[in-house]
Amino acid sequence: MSANPRVSIHPDSAVLMAAIAARLITKLVDVQDKHGEATVVLTGGTVGIGTLKAVADSPAAPAVDWSRVNFWWGDERFVGKDSQDRNTVQAREALLSSLPVDPARVHEPGSSDEFATAEDAAVDYAARLKAAAEAEHAADTSDNRPEEAGELPRFDVLLLGIGPDAHIASLFPEQAGIRVQDRTVVGVENSPKPPPSRISLTLPAINSAQEIWMVVAGEDKAGAVGLALAGANPIQVPASGPSGRSRTLWLIDENAASRVPQQLIRKDPAGA
Repeated sequence: MSANPRVSIHPDSAVLMAAIAARLITKLVDVQDKHGEATVVLTGGTVGIGTLKAVADSPAAPAVDWSRVNFWWGDERFVGKDSQDRNTVQAREALLSSLPVDPARVHEPGSSDEFATAEDAAVDYAARLKAAAEAEHAADTSDNRPEEAGELPRFDVLLLGIGPDAHIASLFPEQAGIRVQDRTVVGVENSPKPPPSRISLTLPAINSAQEIWMVVAGEDKAGAVGLALAGANPIQVPASGPSGRSRTLWLIDENAASRVPQQLIRKDPAGA
């Protein structure tokens, strides 16, 4: 993980989600000013979806040109397209349906209505990520343009929740997905958390993001947060693995921080 992750602790989950929403709006505006568009990788879960609702409710939301935001997901449940289990469905209800987004910029992982297996959907998602990277490369006229396009577009902000078992996206402790280094997306079977079939970015794909924001609330996550910040092995504690290219932020509430030794916490000023 990042040698110096920044940690910002908030009094409760409601304050936390509002703070993440405000930070995200500001970041998207800044990135659009620099690049003309911005890309965010969304997460599900209580904090992830609650944050999206807080963005929708924010009076500052119109400051973002939502038609120039690209949306991807870190993972998805391999179920029917309209299933309430899907992170994409919950994101549409919380935020996307109320914004003037460009549907062509909303990149939902495939569903069981479209593909026979999670692995098939993972291959498709990886191909779409590569196509986006190639289009981004072709449009880049800067002096520092790489010679060849990579496998992934630029991820400006990637949001990640963690589970009580310290899983991230759909990468679970000791399972095959967290060990994959040579792919950007994997199909996950036999997930210990239902539903059993999922699609997930791999850890190298996650770590391609400019900024990774670990968004966590609740006493049940405190042990996982403590282990991750202590630098545990990512195979056993996947939450210790994310490390953004520019920075890694832990945005957590006091309950989630309750078992983290104070010497491991470098509190980050609000909004920094």
